Amino acid sequence: MNGLPGGVSVSHLRVYDWVAPDDVGLAGSGSPHLHVVSSEAYVVLGGAGAVHTLGPSGAAVHQLHAGSIVSFGPGVVHRAVNDGDLEVLVLMSNAGLPEAGDAVLTFPAAVLADPAAYRAAATLPPAASSDDELAAAARRRRDLALEGYAELTAAVARVGAAAALAPLHEAAARIVRPLVPHWQDVWTRNVYPETETTAGALEGLIRGVAPHLSRGSVSAVEAAPAPRRYGMCGRLQTWPIGD
Repeated sequence: MNGLPGGVSVSHLRVYDWVAPDDVGLAGSGSPHLHVVSSEAYVVLGGAGAVHTLGPSGAAVHQLHAGSIVSFGPGVVHRAVNDGDLEVLVLMSNAGLPEAGDAVLTFPAAVLADPAAYRAAATLPPAASSDDELAAAARRRRDLALEGYAELTAAVARVGAAAALAPLHEAAARIVRPLVPHWQDVWTRNVYPETETTAGALEGLIRGVAPHLSRGSVSAVEAAPAPRRYGMCGRLQTWPIGD
């Protein structure tokens, strides 16, 4: 597959139905996290719930129901909350980067300060592990992120959102730094060509020519086979995005 228009990726999310330690969400919630480069959008397909966001301008709760769309940019902490059968089509910019470590979980400050400890806490068992093992690990990861999220929200109450988020943003940059050369390569292959192609088409059209129209193509792809993988916020059905 050559990728979706605009260099985005797509996944179908069923938000976890695990009751959270803080009892937020009638049916459960996902792991609070942020993305360091990519923007994200939730297109709600069914069920009910909310997405809690925390950005430099403060905290907000966005109610979700079929037809809702909520988007958030890099650096905004977000937490999916399930009030019953919440299903979301997730669109991510920079296809390939979110799948390669662009998300940073809100673990406690002590874990965020140690990249090795962070990786150990964030990494799930191998895909060949049993579903029970994978589910237990994903739930432990979610609950540890909620511990850090509680620290973060307490700091917001003390010093305000921007100041409370600054240490998390600094830690996120340290954690992902070793991944950036690979990300640059992925972005150059998966996303940049979309922008370059559009720029070339516009340059041609302003001259009254459109050679790009003769190079049009069609791509089709099936969803990755079951089982759904364990994501940050729930069980994910994914589609391949190319190399």
